[in-house]
Amino acid sequence: MNRITAIIANTQSSGSVTMVDLAVGDCQLSALLVEASELPAWLCKDNVVSVVFKETEVSIAKDFTGKISMRNQIECIIKSIERGQLMSIITMESKHFDVQSAITTRSVDQLQLEVGDRVTALIKANELSLMNLAR
Repeated sequence: MNRITAIIANTQSSGSVTMVDLAVGDCQLSALLVEASELPAWLCKDNVVSVVFKETEVSIAKDFTGKISMRNQIECIIKSIERGQLMSIITMESKHFDVQSAITTRSVDQLQLEVGDRVTALIKANELSLMNLAR
């Protein structure tokens, strides 16, 4: 499980949907909370939270150009590749934190991923979960 500490930069709600913008240094992330009709008091600007997401929810793009609807695009360098028969774990380093992705080994081969490659980690906003750190 990926876990990153972030600061809430902004929240915007419409009905039962809330977009939470997060800052980790100069890296911006967004979490989309669905069916959040009543927000907890800790979900407010400048509060420090833990951002949690599964490795299987992190896609990898190599030589990425153009536009895509995924809000979270993190520039990274591959630190390690743990190859399995079907699945591989890719550990990537961004400017402020590490991210792990679990992708098929076929995808590792198709993208010709190697340690040291520059890649973009892509995560849909609705795949991020937020946890209060001040418990």
